[in-house]
Parts: sequence; C-alpha cells; structure tokens
Amino acid sequence: MIRKANAADIPDVAAIFEEIHTEEEQGRMTVGWSRGVYPTEETAEAAIRAGDLYVMEENGRIVAAARINRQQVPEYADADWEYHAPDEEVLVLHTLVVSPSVNSRGLGRKFVKFYENMGKETGCPYLRMDTNEKNVRARALYEKLGYREAGIVDCLFNGIPGVRLVCLEKRV
Repeated sequence: MIRKANAADIPDVAAIFEEIHTEEEQGRMTVGWSRGVYPTEETAEAAIRAGDLYVMEENGRIVAAARINRQQVPEYADADWEYHAPDEEVLVLHTLVVSPSVNSRGLGRKFVKFYENMGKETGCPYLRMDTNEKNVRARALYEKLGYREAGIVDCLFNGIPGVRLVCLEKRV
C-alpha cells in the first residue's frame, strides 16, 4: 500500500536513508549520496511540511518512500527534454528509496507505477526524475520502465559536489 506520509513516518523514512548510506559506505550499493548531507531526516521533514512525501507500507512497516510534486529542480533547465511541456503538466519524482532489506522484490517498480498513475490522474502526463550517473541500478530500472535519459548535467546537487545528474523523462 502506498499512501501520503505523515509526521509519524519521518523516523522510518530517515532510517531507510541511513540504511542506504551504510550500504554505500560498505561498497554494496552505489547511489552517490553523502551521509549527513543528503538525504537526511531533515529531507523527510521538509517533504512532510510540503505535503508531498509518500510511503509504501508492507505488514505495517515503511519499506519505501518518495517525494512527488511539480517542482523541477533548476538543473533540469540544462537537460535536452524531448517533451517541452508546460510546468503545470509535469510531475516529478524525487528521492525514491527502497529499504535495502527488501531490495529485489519489485517495490521500486511498484512505486514508479504509482507515480505514473498519479501523473495520469492529476493531468500531468509528462514525468521527470533524476538520478546520479553512478546509480547504474536505478538507471537500468528506469530504462526498463520506458524512461528516456534527457541528458547528464554536471552540478552541485543537494549539497553534494561533483554530481553528474541524469535527467529522465516519460510521457504517459
């Protein structure tokens, strides 16, 4: 079940961030994030305040989360978008996380499907997202799901220097 998150979910979402940081630091995962910089508990708190954090629950446990809104980050201006859509018709997926303890079960795929359905239901058929160039696992998933890489932007992203931000898009 995927639902809008509430303040009580913040510790669980932050715990997933920490799990991912640990996996990356131990060399079992490559995402391109930095512990204490991004994402943090404050990342989840900001999304709750904005009212755009969603969580996936399984047996009463938060196993995945993402922020979904219409806010395109400034770096998107440097991508080579195929679809030049008006802002009000673009829905953006930010910081999709799945707990490493439940990886390889298709939960990321299910969360993206939820996002795509939200795009259709809200009149936002143009979907955009991004990931770090280093995150080959996410890039492979998004390619399988029909997302097009619209370019790679060199930037300081979410406080992390030297990021090569892969911008992705799809029309639903």
